[in-house]
Amino acid sequence: MAEFFRKKRKVCQMCAGKTVKYSDVEVIKKYISNDKCKILPRRVTGNCAKHQRYMANEVKKARFMGLIPFVK
Repeated sequence: MAEFFRKKRKVCQMCAGKTVKYSDVEVIKKYISNDKCKILPRRVTGNCAKHQRYMANEVKKARFMGLIPFVK
């Protein structure tokens, strides 16, 4: 008899009250991949759709300001 286990859904950190700005480089690095510096998708980060769009814009601002690289 096969039992199926559901993976626990990740909670959006920003809905929980955590704020992120483009100048917080250490936090922003959690939302980009290590090898190619691409923005990680929602299913990996656990963000809701609204905050994933917000985070993508913050990553883009940080790239433009030169705080994080576009590519490695």
